[in-house]
Amino acid sequence: MPRRALRNIPKPPQIFDREWEWSELTAFVSDEEPGPRLAVVSGRRRQGKSFLLKALTAATNGFYFAAVEATRAESLSLLGEEIGRFTDAPVPPRPHHWSEALELLFDLAAERPVTIVIDEFPYLVRGDTSLPSRLQAAIGAGFGRDLRRHPRILLCGSAMSFMGGLLSGTSPLYGRARLNLVVHSLGYREAAEFWGITDPRLAVLTHAVVGGTPAYRREFVADDVPDGLDDFDDWVCRTVLNPMRPIHGEAEFLLAAEPDVRDRALYHSVLAAVASGNHTSGGIASAVGRKATDISQPLTVLKRCGLLTVEADAFRGNRSAYRIAEPLITFHHAVVRRNQALMAERRNLKAAWLLSRDTFLSKVVGPHFEQLCREWVSWHAEPDTFGGLPIEVTSGTVADPAARTSHEVDVVVRGAVGQDHGILLSIGEAKWNKLMDVRHLDRLRHILGLLAARGIDTTHARPACYSGVGFTPELQAAAKRGEVVLVDLGRLYGGA
Repeated sequence: MPRRALRNIPKPPQIFDREWEWSELTAFVSDEEPGPRLAVVSGRRRQGKSFLLKALTAATNGFYFAAVEATRAESLSLLGEEIGRFTDAPVPPRPHHWSEALELLFDLAAERPVTIVIDEFPYLVRGDTSLPSRLQAAIGAGFGRDLRRHPRILLCGSAMSFMGGLLSGTSPLYGRARLNLVVHSLGYREAAEFWGITDPRLAVLTHAVVGGTPAYRREFVADDVPDGLDDFDDWVCRTVLNPMRPIHGEAEFLLAAEPDVRDRALYHSVLAAVASGNHTSGGIASAVGRKATDISQPLTVLKRCGLLTVEADAFRGNRSAYRIAEPLITFHHAVVRRNQALMAERRNLKAAWLLSRDTFLSKVVGPHFEQLCREWVSWHAEPDTFGGLPIEVTSGTVADPAARTSHEVDVVVRGAVGQDHGILLSIGEAKWNKLMDVRHLDRLRHILGLLAARGIDTTHARPACYSGVGFTPELQAAAKRGEVVLVDLGRLYGGA
């Protein structure tokens, strides 16, 4: 078994949340087993990866190097200067190639395990594609003949397509990493706490714009937080709609920063189609005026970049739903992009917002609320809510042959009951801005009947209604009789 350092590395108070990530990182760098160790840290931009790793190197007296877009020669020179500062060398070393640079880095850990962070690693590989192979050779040599050096190397990057392939079966570093950590956005409850928002309705509206990306509060809106529901419209105008604020152009930057994106106009059109409510490949293709085969590559790249997610339809195995992973991108394509001319001059921001507010509520907040309800089931629902352990939470479409239509189901929960897995535990409907009544329950009962007629076991399935406004007394009475699960904003955010 690997030996672990006895010392405890407390998480610095300036790091919000991230307990799990911090524990994984500190466990990695505290491993006292001799020889080199490799970790990969990735995640979409602005999630706080560099902030975490800088804090880690500070807490462990480690070495941190942030690469920049540069030629190989300049990158090696910059690394040598950073090594010189770290070692207090009177003259910084001048490595001529990456094998020599890696030797210098490994030498930093000649006497003790040393945290060595190489941030923006993809920039270095872009300048010299042999770097992963050279690193693999250095690590292999360390295991084979030299256990006196103990570098704890952490490679970090935001180019998700590149970082995702760094440990794949075709990569030289395959099988070398002890840790592969993805830093995700904050959960919706944690995001509300981070923004200091206690009103659940305001929390949903704000999250539908900026999501759980930590940097958007501090660096991008300078701690400008909406001061209640009455301030939300003005907050949107003075922040994300305001061309003078950096957050205004952030959505376009997120796409432009991905190296695999070639035809940016097509990619923007694909994202705009999804933001407008087209979630199938056929619907997206129709919206952008292309054949389905023409958009397969953009869909693949956007998934690999972490900008799109895809999930199989719960009831139609040949159909999948695409969704934008970053709320700010949805907001940009549904609201900002359609009103660029009005927003070019700040005096028209309120007019642009008034024209877009209904679109925001229907195309952005409504679907976003549905996603939050699915996340609530996955992460926060009480263990006995659905009579089993939720394992898979998706959405689905149920055909109604007699009515010659189909029914969209916003929240489909499958899970385990005893030793049986894959049992249908619940189907649910989510309404952001509508008081839900027994008609919604009747609709769910009808859908359960359709599923039972198809041979699907519905004996454990509980109807569920999720509302951003509330429920009628009749529906609340049905919940007390155990006929339906009701989830309002208070329950969604952990209230009574």
